[in-house]
Amino acid sequence: MINPGVTVEALQELTRHSLEKHLGIEFTEVGPDYLCARMPVDGRTRQPFGVLHGGASVVLAETLGSVGANSCVDGARQYCVGLEINANHVRSVREGYVYGRATALHVGLTTQVWEIRIRDAENRLVCVSRITLAVLDKK
Repeated sequence: MINPGVTVEALQELTRHSLEKHLGIEFTEVGPDYLCARMPVDGRTRQPFGVLHGGASVVLAETLGSVGANSCVDGARQYCVGLEINANHVRSVREGYVYGRATALHVGLTTQVWEIRIRDAENRLVCVSRITLAVLDKK
């Protein structure tokens, strides 16, 4: 499903002038139907109370789902945009890194659905998210 030639290095280059770079998000793995990335829990991503900001988790989730979806289409003809994202935050994290894995649940001609699970360094679930994306034709 993910196009051949999509690499960690290519994804890092894709996001080098974006919010992902500012937050320290780094892609770590590309599979046939999934992408992985990590994000630091530090001053850029914590809320004022010292724990990972839920919005930062959603940025990581949307990044993984959106980049994953766009990696499944012919970029010369189509692109994907988010229609809806949800997130359930189930554990707080104060430091270190969180690790996200986005897996394609549905890759259709007009829509895609991806599930993103974010875990801490001990592999405990921190956030589970799902994003629905529209597949649009370029004009």
